[in-house]
Amino acid sequence: MQIDLTGKVAIVTGAGRGIGRVIVETLVGEGVTTFAIDIQEETLHTLQQDYARNGWQGEAVRCDVRRREEIRTLVDRIVARQGRIDILVNNAGVSVGGTLETLSEEAWDANLDTNLKGTFLMCQAVVPIMKQRQSGRILNAASFAAIVPSVGSGAYAVSKVGVVSLTRVLAGELGPWNITVNCYAPGMVPTQMNHFAEAPPAQQQRLLDTLTLRRWGETQDVARLICFLASDLASYITGALIDISGGKLATQIPRVAYEWAAQEGKYEFE
Repeated sequence: MQIDLTGKVAIVTGAGRGIGRVIVETLVGEGVTTFAIDIQEETLHTLQQDYARNGWQGEAVRCDVRRREEIRTLVDRIVARQGRIDILVNNAGVSVGGTLETLSEEAWDANLDTNLKGTFLMCQAVVPIMKQRQSGRILNAASFAAIVPSVGSGAYAVSKVGVVSLTRVLAGELGPWNITVNCYAPGMVPTQMNHFAEAPPAQQQRLLDTLTLRRWGETQDVARLICFLASDLASYITGALIDISGGKLATQIPRVAYEWAAQEGKYEFE
């Protein structure tokens, strides 16, 4: 049994770097014509060069997911060229932190506008296209923060909880058209946004202590999940929040198992 996405057409938002970029590379490698969108000019330029150099099917395009007009123009352009949109990956996101007591209105809006409103606008734009074909896969980036929020990241957590509810409602509304809608909750995957792997050693160990699989997640872990959920193998999964966090807080103190393993001489850690 193999995942087969050959001939599909996808849009991936926030695709210039990090998890989004690896999702693009993975989808293209699976035969998907992939339109990678971002607003960061520098990363977008690098991505455009990769498309040209590697002969990837699709295109890297500037589009602001907070702007309905830009999204509609992009979607119309893709449909005119490809005649279809099979997969939407709403990966674009920001995390502007601060305690709720002191958080500025601008910081609140930054989280909600990109993470939640952007996801809503992208979904709204592709749904009519998918309905016409009576098939489609919409995949929304939530976060482990939607399950257990962090102090100092309240606006981010609220935006991701909103993504989860949006996903479930949309899944219900689109079931009659054979369109599945799911979201995924990455845990500690080091990126340029969170800088997990650049933290002081003691802080890294403290974070790793919360994981059942005591290692950082990899961007490819998320990309492989995306490929599965976008495939026919996942055709009976919809309205789900997939936890891809390495078992973060699956038990109260995951470190205990590693201490036991160390006593048995089967694991070493500080």
